[in-house]
Formats: sequence, structure tokens, C-alpha cells
Amino acid sequence: MQSEKTRGLHVAIVMDGNGRWATRRGLPRVAGHRAGVAALRQVVERAPDLEIATLTVYAFSSDNWRRPRHEVQGIFWLMRAYLRLELGKLCRRGVRLQFIGRRDRLPPALLLDLIEAESATSHGGGLHLRVAVDYSSQDSIAQAAANAANTLSQQRPVCSQLMRQVLTQALTAEGGDVDLLIRTGGEKRLSDFLLWETAYAELLFVDRLWPDFDAAGLDAALAEFSRRERRFGAVPPSAMYPAIPSIGGLP
Repeated sequence: MQSEKTRGLHVAIVMDGNGRWATRRGLPRVAGHRAGVAALRQVVERAPDLEIATLTVYAFSSDNWRRPRHEVQGIFWLMRAYLRLELGKLCRRGVRLQFIGRRDRLPPALLLDLIEAESATSHGGGLHLRVAVDYSSQDSIAQAAANAANTLSQQRPVCSQLMRQVLTQALTAEGGDVDLLIRTGGEKRLSDFLLWETAYAELLFVDRLWPDFDAAGLDAALAEFSRRERRFGAVPPSAMYPAIPSIGGLP
């Protein structure tokens, strides 16, 4: 297994709590999303210092289409504004942007901006920043399974192990497995985010709302991660060779 030290960490974040942050201050919900963009800026700047190679953030889920139209439009406007303001800085820092999720339902102007941003940063050798937009992990898995079934249709029989290998390749080829998933806002669920990729991820749920999450919050999350023992289903080395108890008083 490739070591975390060699490949760098893959951290995923469910950026939850923008709307509640604004509501508690008597502000429109879009103000919370604007504050959330500022928090994202801090996290993106800090991530490489913490040996994070890949950062995947949940910006807009497929279920978020159920929100009021003006809020959805505000979120998309903020995405475009973020790209206009930050793209040059991201390029200089070697950040490679990738957008995951459906593209057929996005507004044409936003889609064009996403594609241009991916192209402009495609040669970045630093942080790999993946932004999930109109994303559903269940849809991604279903699509990968359908593609795999078509690819393997000529093979008889198709064993479950082979199917698992094909799906793993399809779903983790770009970002790899997630090492640490952080969810802000106090909720304790994955909300259809990277379900396959987080099979052995460490989960960290924090009460702080996303606009209040900053570089120090990321530092604290990585410190907590470093204290955890990841066994991936195996026995820790210290437990493999237990001391043999003495018998009858003999050493």
C-alpha cells in the first residue's frame, strides 16, 4: 500500500453551515455562502503546508437543486466570482483544479468558467483541488457500474472481485482514496459524498459552522488525524506478538 507520506494526504470536506451562519446573524443565506468562500480560501492556502496533496470539497450536491432558486443562483454566482478572483493566484501556486459531478444541468456561463479554469490549471503540480458541483456519490457509483458492465460484458463470468477492481479504478483514479473526511456544522452524516472513496477514511465531525472554519481549524483537524491509528482491518503491530504469560511460576 502506498504510504501517506509518499503520496500526500487526501482530505475531503463537507462545507456545511453557511445558511445557518447567515440566519443567526439576520443575514440572507447567500451572505453565508459568501463567507464560506472566504473560509475555503484560507483552507486552500494552508493545505499544502500540512502535506495535503488532494483536497476535495463539497460545493453543491445534486440534492441542493431543491433549494430556493435565488439561493442556487447566488451559489453559482459566487463560484464564478471565486474563479475570476482566485484563478491567477491558484495558477501561480501550482494548484490543479478539477470539478467533479454532472455538467449537463449547470448554467452554460458557469460551465464555461469551470472548463476554462480546469484548462488554465491543468499543468499545476501542487495541490489537487477537486470541487464537487451537482455531485451525487450514488450517481457516480451507478454510472461507474454501468460503464463497467458494458466493458466487461464479453467476459464470462464477471466475478465480484473483478467488478470491484474496475469500480475502484473508475472512482479513485483521479483523487485516490480519502484519508480524512471533515464535516463542519455539527451534523454527523456523509450526505452522498464520496461514499466509495471514504471506505476507510477517518471521519471528523466538528460543530463549527463552515464560515468560521479557518486555517487553524484545518491544523486542529490534521492534529486529531495524526493521533488516530489506521489499521485498515488488520491487527496493529503491537498486538501481533503478545507477551506469553508465565505458567506455574516459571518465567
